[in-house]
Amino acid sequence: MVGRIVRWGAALGLGVVWWWAVLRLASGTDTGVLEGAVVAGGWGLSLLPVHCVPKMRARRAVGPGRWVAAWRAGRVTTATTASPHPRSGAGSDPS
Repeated sequence: MVGRIVRWGAALGLGVVWWWAVLRLASGTDTGVLEGAVVAGGWGLSLLPVHCVPKMRARRAVGPGRWVAAWRAGRVTTATTASPHPRSGAGSDPS
């Protein structure tokens, strides 16, 4: 119970600090590097996935052996199926 209160308090406090920095940057009055760093850091944290679970507990997770098999199946051999370049004396058909 105490841990939940502390987490919510920290999230609320950091949110207030982030909005304070955003409003100071938007108003443009005597803003500096600190406000910019707080805003950029908060925005960057919003891009992180926060609902992560270990891969073994995740539903429909791809096993490690499956990726290896997919990479090996997709290997291209040295021979190509593309048409060869025309030889220098071959010319081209009139169109």
